[in-house]
Amino acid sequence: MGKSVSVGKTYDLMQNVFTKLGVPKDDAKICADVLIASDLRGIRSHGIGRLKMYYDRIRDGIQNPITNIKVIKDFNAIAVLDGNNGMGQVVSYNAMQMAIDKAKKFGIGSVAVRNSNHFGIAGFYSKMAIDQNMMGMAFTNARPSVAPIFGVQPMFGTNPIAFGAPSDENFPFLYDAATTIVQRGKIEVLNRESKSTPEGWVVDKFGKPNTETKKIMDDFLKQNASLISLGGREEKSGGHKGYGLATIVEILSAALQQGSILHQLSGIDEGKKVSMKVGHSFMAINIEAFTSISKFKQLIGEIIRGLKNSKKEPGKEKIFVAGEKEYLSEIKVKNNGIPINENLQKNIDIMTKELGIEF
Repeated sequence: MGKSVSVGKTYDLMQNVFTKLGVPKDDAKICADVLIASDLRGIRSHGIGRLKMYYDRIRDGIQNPITNIKVIKDFNAIAVLDGNNGMGQVVSYNAMQMAIDKAKKFGIGSVAVRNSNHFGIAGFYSKMAIDQNMMGMAFTNARPSVAPIFGVQPMFGTNPIAFGAPSDENFPFLYDAATTIVQRGKIEVLNRESKSTPEGWVVDKFGKPNTETKKIMDDFLKQNASLISLGGREEKSGGHKGYGLATIVEILSAALQQGSILHQLSGIDEGKKVSMKVGHSFMAINIEAFTSISKFKQLIGEIIRGLKNSKKEPGKEKIFVAGEKEYLSEIKVKNNGIPINENLQKNIDIMTKELGIEF
């Protein structure tokens, strides 16, 4: 059994934890903004459920609470930043804002980042561009948990892709998804809920289905389990497409910024925990450099309405588009609060007790 906690109280807890860990107040607000956006949008794997991960990494000394961003290159529409192992949300917020500012001046802005950390949901940064009447894209690599097609050794992270565009509907088009069938965070949620993992999400080191969630979490650490790419394990099912998309994200997140790749992102060196050295890529496109924002939003709205009003499969009540379910979730969560199960509450109790925080 669990309970629901108001959005405001959950947000305050996040800010307090980050601040107590030494994250400057303004930066703590950015981190909490990203996490609460995930909970609001119904992405339970990346909200309050992720707070303990950041807590552990900062307490273990493998992630810096103070973020010192270094500008490696700043030339017209592009920039390269070094996050210096700071807070991924802070690095990414500043990188996307830089891309937006460049897009206002040059029509497009592209910022590549190296030596960062887990940045939360990729869609948060695309939404930043949407809020400025722009299209936004965000990409990141991550610690290895995905084997290439026909392989069993984890090489990629879940390598998400986020793309967003404003519309004249109540919600923008906002696609934010891993290049795997399911992201690693969903396995973590199942583990907190003591539930089995559905077959078809994970394979063991022999390529056989793995559904024992606790064992999967242990095997991830030992590199003995792999998430399955979009399209599955075979070319005939389209597995090469998810594999290819993951490779594209790896390139975007490492090549231009000369960042870390593949197993360099494992966070383990000679058996010891080390910094992740994650890379990101952000892009903002100024719509008004191409056409009027009103005409653009109308066309995106027509695409959305055309899809939603198309003929439905028998027994199906509604067709959704990317960003719609998250918009509806936000309304629901604001009214009903954020679900906190028993295992998540245990993690919250550990953090609040050790940091001396009331919750």
